[in-house]
Amino acid sequence: MGVVTNRVTITYCTQCRWLLRAGWMAQELLSTFETELDEVSLRPGGTSGVFEVVCNGETVWERKRDGGFPDAAELKRRVRDRIDPDRNLGHGER
Repeated sequence: MGVVTNRVTITYCTQCRWLLRAGWMAQELLSTFETELDEVSLRPGGTSGVFEVVCNGETVWERKRDGGFPDAAELKRRVRDRIDPDRNLGHGER
């Protein structure tokens, strides 16, 4: 069996100026999953109001579909469910 790599890509709308929000979300994920994540990338997504988080090829958050932006705790839960489902996230789980 090959080595498992965990990747997250955050695509954000450049016209809406969501780079800072995307960067903050990336920082939150890297701080929480510093040994589990191999890569977190930011991808400019043009002008369509896009804000999408993909983990290992699966969309875990999409702004239009999910009704806005995730809070950090919810995003961490969704990423955790894909990369380490048995992990307890501590006080954020309550």
